[in-house]
Amino acid sequence: MDRSVSNSASEQLSFQISNHLQVIYSEKSVEMLADLASELVEIMRLQQVDGVPVSHKNYWDESDVIMITYGDSLYEPGKRALTTLHRFLHEQCDGVINGVHVLPFFPYSSDDGFAVSDYYKVRESVGEWEDIKKLAAEFRLMSDVVINHCSGESGWFQNFIKGEGPGSDYFYVASPDDDLSQVVRPRTTPLLREVETEKGLQHVWCTFSHDQVDFDFRNPKVLKEFVKLVRFYLDNGVNIFRLDAIAFLWKESGTTCLNLEQTHEVVRLLRLLIGFACPTAMIITETNIPSRENLSYFGNANEAHCVYNFSLPPLLLHALLTGQSFYLKQWMMSMPPAQDGTAYFNFIASHDGIGLRPVEGILPDTEVEMLTDRMQEWGGHVSWRALEDGVNKPYEINITLFEALQGTIEGEDEFGVERFLCAHRIMLALEGIPGIYFQSLLGSLNDHERVKMTGHFRSINRHHWEYDSLVQLLGDETSHYAYIFDAMKRLISIRTKQTAFHPNATQFTLHLGDQIFGFWRQGINRRQSIFCLNNLSDKPAALLLSDLNLINTHQWSDLLSDDVFDDLHATIELASYQSIWLSNEK
Repeated sequence: MDRSVSNSASEQLSFQISNHLQVIYSEKSVEMLADLASELVEIMRLQQVDGVPVSHKNYWDESDVIMITYGDSLYEPGKRALTTLHRFLHEQCDGVINGVHVLPFFPYSSDDGFAVSDYYKVRESVGEWEDIKKLAAEFRLMSDVVINHCSGESGWFQNFIKGEGPGSDYFYVASPDDDLSQVVRPRTTPLLREVETEKGLQHVWCTFSHDQVDFDFRNPKVLKEFVKLVRFYLDNGVNIFRLDAIAFLWKESGTTCLNLEQTHEVVRLLRLLIGFACPTAMIITETNIPSRENLSYFGNANEAHCVYNFSLPPLLLHALLTGQSFYLKQWMMSMPPAQDGTAYFNFIASHDGIGLRPVEGILPDTEVEMLTDRMQEWGGHVSWRALEDGVNKPYEINITLFEALQGTIEGEDEFGVERFLCAHRIMLALEGIPGIYFQSLLGSLNDHERVKMTGHFRSINRHHWEYDSLVQLLGDETSHYAYIFDAMKRLISIRTKQTAFHPNATQFTLHLGDQIFGFWRQGINRRQSIFCLNNLSDKPAALLLSDLNLINTHQWSDLLSDDVFDDLHATIELASYQSIWLSNEK
């Protein structure tokens, strides 16, 4: 390696770190920031770097599909849960799934892992770091960095109470007299928690719950702690870092405390450090907020590599319940293509619920009310958030996706399975990287018993499966689980072979009326074109092939059915919830 290249890259790294730190800690001295920059380089072991990472480079392609799961959603008596997860991925998903997001696998006190009590340990019931490394050796591994808050039972917070040791100055303390009127948060509980400490009564900031105490990133020690954590996760095989609740990171009284400039700058700094340490590693921001704000986390390919496509789940649910694509299509046309170095992370079900903030300004309140009413009729729940005026507003719907799609606004019907698969055919074909929640891979039903046991609505979509019992269900031809699982694997297998489904391949929305939701994808090499046509209704839909302006020198066939279309002026009929992936290449 040319030493001059190494020196140049190291100098550029130091310069960029300093620039980020000056924005984050504008009131700190130049000397202090220089020392902090050197410490971050040392923590990440970047004293000598080989080159500068390329920002506008895609480290993904059409073969990437990520399964989202808790580490203990599957279990076997006497075995570590991560061992069972590894077995499932090999025995049941071999060649179909190449990435896995293991939701927080650390010791925790609440919120099914998102109140972390020790970031450096794997929860004993789930496994150990060797299990994480084993997964990472064979699959692209995503891990949460629960960066906004930690458990009130953590050692750090106990040190805060004692007023000594690591963590004693890690947490955000406010006063009830501060101007907190504009603070945006997703809960109805009081923002500040009273805590008796060695220094007297303190009011600590809790964006989510009083067991989830917010960090104070105004203290550079907190930033250093999380950089140290990122380095530790990299060393244990983590390749994708999911920054949980990142939008709430920086707080300033008199503001919304949401998406502040310092928050964005912290993301830019983390991308810089991770990029130099491991160029193929990725950051994904978890920002369950309105669409425009969510998109801001792409930056100029210098923040998140991926952002969650949070508007997709509620809009697709609405479209399939109403049989109309108007709002879905309107939103999709407003979404800019992700530039190289960035990609959308598409999902339609998650461990939390179907968020409603991302459709603010897109779906009218009357349509949101229709959704929430229908979901509650079908056994779902609604979680709420508090507004400035004291009024509560729906924040998310808690229900399994399979149950959510068991009918239309007219009521339940016999098309639930096809409606469910139609939703996934749309998601798998869209621009972006698909993430499939484990429970949706199976078509899980609402777990009302788990809700009663935990007292939390989100538990409705967090069922735990005994491995042998699940395998028996998946082998039972009369079981809807077997049908869904086989159909989902077939869809993924077809999807991952199409260059036109590269996450950054061209996408255009088609105008085929409200009943047929259509879009066109073209591969980066421009050879393959796929017209994705989806009947959103429980009634048949007719389509003139001539409306698609297909090139008549190509042979067009449906990748899903293998039907060939020789007459490009013919009328085709799509059955209820049928999809066609019309391609010029097989």
